[in-house]
Amino acid sequence: MSELNYTNERNHQILISLLKAHNIKKIVASPGTTNSVFVGSIQNDPFFEIYSSVDERSAAYIACGLSFETGDPVVISCTGATAARNYMSGATEAYYSKLPILILTSSQHSRNIGHLCAQVTDRTTPPKDTCKISVELPMCQTKEDEWFCEIQANKALCELKRQGGGSVHLNLITSYSYNEKTALTAKSLPVARVIHRIAYGDKMPLLGGEHNAVFVGSHKKWSAELTRSVERFCESNNAVVLCDQTSNYQGKYRIQYPLAINQSSLNKANIPAYEMDTLIHIGGVTGEEGAARMVRSKRTWRVSDDGEMRDYFHNLSHVFEMSEQAFFDEFSKSNKNDISYYQACKSEYDKLAKQRDGQLAQMPYSNVWIAQKVSPAVPENSTVVLSILNTLRTWNYAEFDNSINIFCPVGGFGIDGATSSLLGASLANPDKLYFGVVGDLAFFYDLNVLGNRHVGKNIRLLLINNGMGFEFKKCYAMAYRLLGDEVEPFVAAAGHFGQKSPMLVKHYAEDLGFEYMSASNKDEFMAMLDKFVSPEVTNKPIVFECFVDSDDESTALNMIHNRN
Repeated sequence: MSELNYTNERNHQILISLLKAHNIKKIVASPGTTNSVFVGSIQNDPFFEIYSSVDERSAAYIACGLSFETGDPVVISCTGATAARNYMSGATEAYYSKLPILILTSSQHSRNIGHLCAQVTDRTTPPKDTCKISVELPMCQTKEDEWFCEIQANKALCELKRQGGGSVHLNLITSYSYNEKTALTAKSLPVARVIHRIAYGDKMPLLGGEHNAVFVGSHKKWSAELTRSVERFCESNNAVVLCDQTSNYQGKYRIQYPLAINQSSLNKANIPAYEMDTLIHIGGVTGEEGAARMVRSKRTWRVSDDGEMRDYFHNLSHVFEMSEQAFFDEFSKSNKNDISYYQACKSEYDKLAKQRDGQLAQMPYSNVWIAQKVSPAVPENSTVVLSILNTLRTWNYAEFDNSINIFCPVGGFGIDGATSSLLGASLANPDKLYFGVVGDLAFFYDLNVLGNRHVGKNIRLLLINNGMGFEFKKCYAMAYRLLGDEVEPFVAAAGHFGQKSPMLVKHYAEDLGFEYMSASNKDEFMAMLDKFVSPEVTNKPIVFECFVDSDDESTALNMIHNRN
């Protein structure tokens, strides 16, 4: 046997490593130049069982027969030009017969598509009934490229057996390793990260670990049963639940982590809430993008009915394709009752919360200050709708009653829709109060909804008007660090919408039947607060406009982000 060497093309190395990790060894190879890098890398590796077929039409059916008889996944590998088109019949058979055939097409770079390059065909959109999914492994230039290739390769290989199995397409980009002196010289493969998909009824992995956490992104309303199940999970696995306002989890072991993790003056290595063994990731998009990226764990388990590989934390090891209820019940069967990790996290959080409360007297009139005053006063069983970015971030440092549900349009994460979402929610129950909080750009962007004839008396809208997009002016914003005050006219869009006119919103709101209130300082605000949060549905919906200054906003954020 010739010497065992692998290509130096990293995307190929990752794929070969993961084929071995997923125990996929049967390969039917057809001749060609574009796939010679892949075939040349595996042909002397004793792990693989390789068969040759000149005709790709035949190769695909050979793979079907081999997979049917053994029950194993089979890889078919072809070159560029029309080779992949010849797989169509066999791939269709595999798709409908649910045979785990990996259709591995090797290609030049996709940028060559459509430019009359020889032997370049478009493989980006295969017919729907030839494969369950289609992915591509690009050339790797950076660590991010390698991460992407790992995810895509794991996704393809796990899909072969998912939900009964079937064919999967993987397009492998090559540069042909033109330099023959270095083309096939790698003596070993990287240990690529393996991601396992676990379905209900499969053998479950061991959780283990001394400290574990549940990270909840944006989440729908919780049932009492699911809440109890998560509580039992925390007690059985010494776990804590990391939340922001959109998580809507109000169980025993909840920590509103943004207050702790956004502290700039603390040694984060000494705070238990920053590191854990296993992070259980549930829910949707989190609005706390920056803070969430600072959460560190040895591995992440993603739990979702959709079973998709959502590798937000870049260390995904398992995907559990099952309901959250089923997962937490499965991992709550031990008699262990240890909440020491939660207690350590809660102790640190309580210190910061006490500091936050003590800062209020010195804190300037600002969105941060307003949030601390409004949130504890919002009536029980209300719903609160927050706009994105600075509003959500600011109100994540506040605390509401456990009965309150919170929504923020973080799915699309755009400036549009917060006020319209508030209206939509309010239609569900005319006798319930619905509070909204928006900045001035978001307010004027969604202004027309205030004229909707379905607006009810149960709406209370808080408008924080600082005259610009403060997200771009805040002291640590990337745009502000680059441009300073020059960020205002275009990036932060200052000076529009009457330049904080005290009459513009007042006239508009009152003419549409709203009660209008305003405040430009703490005393004026406190004089209006009780009416704004009164627990009874009033005769009119309310718009409460609070005029604040962007420099005061930055000062307030600095205060709450710095323990000292």
